[in-house]
Amino acid sequence: MTTWFNETLYAGFRQSHEIKKVLFEGKSKYQKVKVFESGRFGRMLALDGVVQCTEGDEFVYHEMLTHLPILAHGRVESVLIVGGGDGGILEEVLKHKSIKRVTMVEIDGMVIEVAKKYLPKICGKAFSDKRTNLIVGDGAAYVASTKDRYDLVIVDRPDPVGPATVLFSKAFYDNCRRVMKPGAILVAQNGVPHMQGPELTDAIKLFQKIWAHSGTYLAVVPTYVCGFMSMTWACDRDITDVDPRNIFARFDKAKLPTLRYYNPEIHFGAFALPSFVQHLLPAPKKAAAKKKR
Repeated sequence: MTTWFNETLYAGFRQSHEIKKVLFEGKSKYQKVKVFESGRFGRMLALDGVVQCTEGDEFVYHEMLTHLPILAHGRVESVLIVGGGDGGILEEVLKHKSIKRVTMVEIDGMVIEVAKKYLPKICGKAFSDKRTNLIVGDGAAYVASTKDRYDLVIVDRPDPVGPATVLFSKAFYDNCRRVMKPGAILVAQNGVPHMQGPELTDAIKLFQKIWAHSGTYLAVVPTYVCGFMSMTWACDRDITDVDPRNIFARFDKAKLPTLRYYNPEIHFGAFALPSFVQHLLPAPKKAAAKKKR
């Protein structure tokens, strides 16, 4: 008899994955943690019954939340990751030899240990890299108190429920702005616009209160069902206003291992938004003078 994992993230809709074998199932202080071999996407990590990442398609999500902002910036040396316990974001960031320091703050230590043991295809050796500063703790408390400053902040946030609610608050992003160096970029995942449109609208409205420029770009992650996955960004400059020749040159110079989704063409294509997504975005706070970087 076939056993199925049923995810019911959205009312009136569910997706199901065949469970070949359960590798881990436990409950941390914060959430239920499960890893299983699926019939289609390899090993899958689920938290509180919601798919977080899979061996089959994690490369889309993790590559787009890392390489796009790193190359848009052009001089990233220090990175802060809030969340990301599976290690996928960390592993992609560390592919850039120019990066000297990565601080990752994950509230749930169980997720990290489970990833190390059961998801090595996702995290690789990222947790043992000498550039990694791993903190098991509250990301919101960290950005409120640290004296460190970063070129890039990546918020690998889940949906706004439970302990993750704070990662959607103005106080949290005010503090993220505080720890960002001049010209730094912030990126965060923002769900599927087709199903979570109001969350995208609210995120951009919030960012507009804090940064001069903000917006979203898109990628297709099969297990984040119902269309495009949106990734919001914020910065004191317009990160879409970059000379394409610079992105191609930075990509070539980085000499990254083979990537499966991101490339310079995708970099620019990701900012091309379908009309229904455009309509979800509030008008820009103000017009900015054009200046290519």
